Amino acid sequence: MTDTRRRPTPSGFTQHLHPFPADLGRWEAEHARALRTGHVRDHTCTAECEPVLVYERTRWGWLAWTIPGDGSQPELPHQIGVLTPSATPTQRLALRWLTRRPGRRISLAPGTPGSLRVVTVAVALFSLLAGLFAMADGIPADVALPAIVLAPLLAEHLPTTLDARAREHVRSVEGASACCYLQRLAALHTYLVQAAAVSDRYELRRSAQISQHLLWDAADLLQTQDTRSASCELIARERLMLQLTHQVAQVLRYPSARSAPADADQAREPERPPRPYRQAPQHTPGTSPPKGTPLMPQSNPAARTSDIYLLFAHEPYYPGPGTLEINTTVVAADTLLHPWILQPDGTRIHDLLTQGRQPREVIPLATLTHELNGGADWPTVGDWERVTADLVQLVQTQRCDALSLGLPAVARALICTGPENQVRAFNAAAGDFTVYGPDDRTKVLTEVGMFLTGVAAEQPFWPGDGLLPPLCQSA
Repeated sequence: MTDTRRRPTPSGFTQHLHPFPADLGRWEAEHARALRTGHVRDHTCTAECEPVLVYERTRWGWLAWTIPGDGSQPELPHQIGVLTPSATPTQRLALRWLTRRPGRRISLAPGTPGSLRVVTVAVALFSLLAGLFAMADGIPADVALPAIVLAPLLAEHLPTTLDARAREHVRSVEGASACCYLQRLAALHTYLVQAAAVSDRYELRRSAQISQHLLWDAADLLQTQDTRSASCELIARERLMLQLTHQVAQVLRYPSARSAPADADQAREPERPPRPYRQAPQHTPGTSPPKGTPLMPQSNPAARTSDIYLLFAHEPYYPGPGTLEINTTVVAADTLLHPWILQPDGTRIHDLLTQGRQPREVIPLATLTHELNGGADWPTVGDWERVTADLVQLVQTQRCDALSLGLPAVARALICTGPENQVRAFNAAAGDFTVYGPDDRTKVLTEVGMFLTGVAAEQPFWPGDGLLPPLCQSA
């Protein structure tokens, strides 16, 4: 897991949290029908219960909603289906077939697990009567009897066969975590489709087409894997979808803007970080920490400043009126030893951060994630989310020095990925993707290091007062 935060959603975007947002009367009608004919989900439901599902069809697939017993509207779909991109009219019939109302069944006998479709019983009676009349009119029995037997068998098993054929063109997922994730992507895709519908701009139509493929790929992953095992692929697709929505939002906001030819060339280079903003509080070296906190020797202020630095992304904020957005921060490694940081998590991360590094090296949090088996071993080290949140709070309250940056989207995404990963950015004007790799990530880190060197040359970074001893000293 890397320290990747979602970008703010564009204006005009709304999460699809309730069924039929444009037709509330439809939900009331479906709710009334379920009360009459179906099983409403309530606290008495067990795993064997099959609640009635209300299907909300869309151009990209469907959302299947359950009906809560308390009369409220559900916020999370029970099932989400995604139709294959560029579906043909015949394939779209598969969507309508799979979202039909389920046929009613008749139990064979009380206590017997078997059952028959109502239509099967009706076809059996009709075929029996038709066969008897046919034989009375002289049709040979060896012709009429097979027809009498095959007709109900066909009525019973043909829908199952058609279901299997139809599911070849859709991907459906169930489960709270999978549906919650796919619901977010579906809401973003709906926003892109609506934007393309009100404009003839090529980049808007192309964005909607690409988002349909991303939605299909995500549903395909979730159909065979859980959200944890497929987290890297899912995060990459959600990041691309967010990039598309923000680019479309900019196009809609500034419809007259046209991309210059030079823009395509600039897209090949990671954006340069803006001028850094250093949080340089006025501090008193003799400030006392809370009582009972073991102190690190502080006779020499320079000894409190490590040559190793931690770089991490976080939720954007503005340090003051008229300032730039801050979304990335660099702190001295020893700041992790501050008593206001979650401990012993901060001390353990400090030990990992300072092992085998080069002097004045800037280590992204994502690099630690890469070294910890892709994040699988973070629980053995500490809660990095709590620690980074504490670090941001420490910086904002001016209890340590920090280099605060407002990195552009591509540069920020690069430092939020591992050293061997790639970042794909979609250029709506050019209609294709730009791939950034390890070399681009190194360029971003080198440039951040240059800023850091210039700032630290004036005065070494102050990690804060009352630091805890490092792990090697506290053992």
